[in-house]
Amino acid sequence: MRVTSYRDPETGGFAFSEEAKAKADAYVARYPEGRQASAVLWLLYLAQEQNGGWLDDAAIEYVARYLQMAPIRVHEVASFFTMFNHQPLGRHHIQVCRTTSCWLRGSDEIVAACLEETGCGRLGATSDDGLFTVSEVECLGACANAPMFQVGDRDYFEDLTPDTARAVVRALRDGKPVQPGSQSGRTSSEPPADNRRTLLAEAGQG
Repeated sequence: MRVTSYRDPETGGFAFSEEAKAKADAYVARYPEGRQASAVLWLLYLAQEQNGGWLDDAAIEYVARYLQMAPIRVHEVASFFTMFNHQPLGRHHIQVCRTTSCWLRGSDEIVAACLEETGCGRLGATSDDGLFTVSEVECLGACANAPMFQVGDRDYFEDLTPDTARAVVRALRDGKPVQPGSQSGRTSSEPPADNRRTLLAEAGQG
């Protein structure tokens, strides 16, 4: 016997703003009738954005009610992906990749530098001044430029050393501009200058 009943979501008064609701409706409309649950990632992200960068139970269960899903199913999705945060964050969220390529290239040292420089003390913690949260994430797809971390939703800082990681943190603390991308000076994922000259010479182009 198939059981389809579930408890009512407990939204705690959370609701999408008019702007977020318009976006949510547009996301849901992308999917065929009866497949609205496919929009759950989009709606969770909207809820997180509206909720100040993190998801509490009320926001998660509001999405469940919005999509007519069992609350447990939405909690499962929200707890699986590291893009969703379950506690308030500092102003700058530093997400250090610790998957294979970054680990082999020294991500442990990058984590240690970030924790010490920010004063967070441990992964997942927020600094006392509220400026930083440092967390561990899975592969961010910049393996050729390992080790790296992401700050906020989009800025990648690549080819890091403990010293350059500290420099980025200090600049963020002081409100100074920071330049995302390779911190070693190379362009995109090109080989470092010395290696590039060697490769071009070997190819008869240098």
